[in-house]
Amino acid sequence: MPDGPEDAGTAAQPGLPTFYYHAHFIEMLDFVSRHYAHVLLDEHRSFVDDFRSLPLDAQRLYVRLVNRKGRVFARSRLRYPELGRLDGPIGSLTDGGWVGRPSAEHFDELLTFLTRAELLHALIVSFAGLGRSLKKGELVEFARAHADPAEFVTRFDTGTLLVQRRARSVQYLLYLYFGRIEDGLSRFTMRDLGLVRTQGFTDSYEPRFNDRDEALEHFYFATRLARLERKLPGEEQRLIDESEAWPDPASAGAAALRDRLAFLLGREAEKEDEPDRALTVYRRGESIRCNERVLHLLLGSGQADVAREFLERCLDDPRNDEEWLFAADMYQRKFEKKRTSALTDILRASETIELDESLNGAPERGVVEWYERRGMRAFRVENSLWRTLFGLLFWDLLFGPDRASLSSPFDLVPVPLRDGSFYGEHEFAIEERLALLDDPAATSFVLLRTSTRHFGTPNGVFRWRQATLDALLALLETARGDALRIIVRRFCQAYADSRHGYPDLLLIDADGARFIEVKAEGDQLRRNQLLRIEQLRAAGFRADVLRVRWTLDPDQAYSVVDIETTGGNGPAHRVAEIGAVKIRNGRIVDRYSTLVHPQRPIPASITRLTGISNAMVADAPRFADIADDLEAFLQGSIFVAHNVAFDYRFIAAEYERLGRPFRYPRLCTCASMRKLFPGLPSYSLAELCGRFDIPLKSHHRALCDAEAAAQLLLIVNEKRLEQLGRAA
Repeated sequence: MPDGPEDAGTAAQPGLPTFYYHAHFIEMLDFVSRHYAHVLLDEHRSFVDDFRSLPLDAQRLYVRLVNRKGRVFARSRLRYPELGRLDGPIGSLTDGGWVGRPSAEHFDELLTFLTRAELLHALIVSFAGLGRSLKKGELVEFARAHADPAEFVTRFDTGTLLVQRRARSVQYLLYLYFGRIEDGLSRFTMRDLGLVRTQGFTDSYEPRFNDRDEALEHFYFATRLARLERKLPGEEQRLIDESEAWPDPASAGAAALRDRLAFLLGREAEKEDEPDRALTVYRRGESIRCNERVLHLLLGSGQADVAREFLERCLDDPRNDEEWLFAADMYQRKFEKKRTSALTDILRASETIELDESLNGAPERGVVEWYERRGMRAFRVENSLWRTLFGLLFWDLLFGPDRASLSSPFDLVPVPLRDGSFYGEHEFAIEERLALLDDPAATSFVLLRTSTRHFGTPNGVFRWRQATLDALLALLETARGDALRIIVRRFCQAYADSRHGYPDLLLIDADGARFIEVKAEGDQLRRNQLLRIEQLRAAGFRADVLRVRWTLDPDQAYSVVDIETTGGNGPAHRVAEIGAVKIRNGRIVDRYSTLVHPQRPIPASITRLTGISNAMVADAPRFADIADDLEAFLQGSIFVAHNVAFDYRFIAAEYERLGRPFRYPRLCTCASMRKLFPGLPSYSLAELCGRFDIPLKSHHRALCDAEAAAQLLLIVNEKRLEQLGRAA
C-alpha cells in the first residue's frame, strides 16, 4: 500500500477542541434532522439513528473517514492519537456495516487509491504485454476499459484495506445542509477558525427544498456535475450515455443544474467529433448556451428548416428576455441575410478612445482616469452598484430578524431570492419602498442609516465597499426615480436573472448618469451585457459601449520606482529607501527620493550591497511619515519598475500595514525589454544599462536605479511607438 501517513491532520486543529470534527458532524445531523425531515428517505433516517447508537469512539472514527479524501483506506495507516487504539472502533464500524472490505462495487475508488506500482502489479497478471512505462492515469484508464472488477479485487489482500460505506447517505445529508456537494466538514472548521463568516440574522431557518422530489432532483444533477469535475477517464462518456434517463426537473434550481450539465457534456461530445450525440445532450438543456450550440449543429448539418422552427419557437414563446434577444438576432442573421450580429453592430457603432498600451491589464481603471482628467466623475461599478442599492433599500425585508429566510447558517442568500417569491411575498412593502426613489435625499438617508447600522455584515447580495456607496449616492443625485424603479423592481421580481451583466462604469457628466461597458481590442460583447444595456436604455438611462484602442498616450504619466529593502521576500523585511522618477511626454518631469527607517536592523549583507547602514536610517522618517507624500507623487501614474512585482509588493505591504489600499496599473521594464528585444544574454538592470549606454553610477541605490530604469522605459516606449505605427 502507499507509504506515508493516512491522515495529514491527526492532531486537533490549533484553537479547536480535540473532537471538533465530531461536534461538527453532530451539528450537521441535528440541523438536517430538524429542518429537512420532510425530504429524507428511509435510508437517511436509518443512517442518523444508527449513527447515534454507535459507541462514541466509533462515531469519531467514522467522521474522521468522512473528512478524508476518497473512500478507500489502508487500515494499518489510520492513526488518530486522540482516539487511541483503533481495533475497537474499527470492529464496531465493521459489525454495523459502516466500513468493510473493498469489493467489485468499489473498483473506481480502489483504482484511485492504489499507487502506480500496485496497479501495474495487479494488471500485469492478466495482461502480460502491458507497457511497464505507462503512467498511473493511463493504467487507470486501461483498467477501467479492460479489467474485470471482481477479478481485479482478488489481486489484493482486502483485509488490509477499509472502505467507508454509507457514503451516499452522508453526501445527501451534507448536500441538504450546504446546498452543494461537499466531501467533508472543512467549512465548519474554517468557520470556527474565523476563516469563513456565517450569517447572524436569524436562529430560524427555512428548508431550501419544499419537498422530497425537489431535493432529490437537485441532488441528482449536482452529483453528476461533481463527477464531471473530477475528470476521471471515461466519466464524460458515462454521463452522456445516461443523459436520456435524466428526470425532468420541476424546479428552476434543478433546471439550472441540468442546463449546466447538458452544456458541459455537449461540449465534450463535440470535442470527440460526435455532433449527433452533442445535439441530443444540448437539447436536454434549456439555457441560451445550449440553444446556441443546438442552432450551430443544426445549421452545420444542413437542417435549416429545423433550425428555423427552433428559432421561431424561441421568438413565439421565449423563456426570458435573453432568449428572445438571442433568437431575434440569430433569425435576422441566418434567415433574413443580415450580415452582422447585434453584438457586432453595437460594438462598431460605439465611441472609441485611446489609452496608453501599458494599461492593457486594467482598461476600466484607465477609462475612469481618462474621464476624471476631463473633469467628470467616474466609478467602477459593474454589478455591485445595483446589488448594493437593492440590498440596502430592502435590508429589513431580506435580513431583518423577523424576516430573514435562510436555509442554514452558511447560507447568505435568502430563500425568496433563490426561488423568486420575494416580490409576491412583500409586494405592498416593496412598492412603498420603491416610491421613495423619487426623493433622492430621503433615499440617501435610508441607505446611509442602513449601511451605518450593518456595515460589514456578511450577506449574499452585495459586498460592503465604501467606493460603491459613493457611486450609489452619486447615482441617486442624478438619476430619475422612475428609471431607478424599473431596474430595482426587476431585482425584486427575478433576482436570479437580474444580478449579472451590468456595465462596468457609472459616469456622472453634465447630463447626469451614464452607464458604460468598456471593451478593449479583442474583447467581445456578451449577450447578457447587451441585454442589460437595452434594459437600462428602456428604463430611461444612457447606456453605451466604449471601445478602447491601445496607443502611446503622451499625457500618460509614469512613475519609475526603485526600492532598497532589508532583505528579500518575506513579511519581516521592510523598505529602507525609495527613489522615483516621473515621466510624461518622454521627459523626466519630477523626482522623489528618501531613506526610510525600516523599523528593524539592516543586515550587514544588505549594507555591503547597497551602502545603506543602520546609522544612515537612524533618523530617517518611518514609512507612515512619508506615505502621503509618496502617494501624492504616484497619483494618476503607471507604476513602473525593473522586476516590478518586487517593488510593488513591498510598497503595497507597507500601505497595508497602515490599513490603506495601494492599487496602480503596473509596467515592468524587465519584461518589456524581454518582449521587445528578445535574445539578449541578460536582462538585469546592470547588463541592460551597459548594452544601451545608460549611466549607472550608484547601482543598488534607489534613485540611481530608478533613473536608469526610467531611461529603459523611454527605450521601451520608443519601440512600442514604432510597433504601433507599423500596425496602423
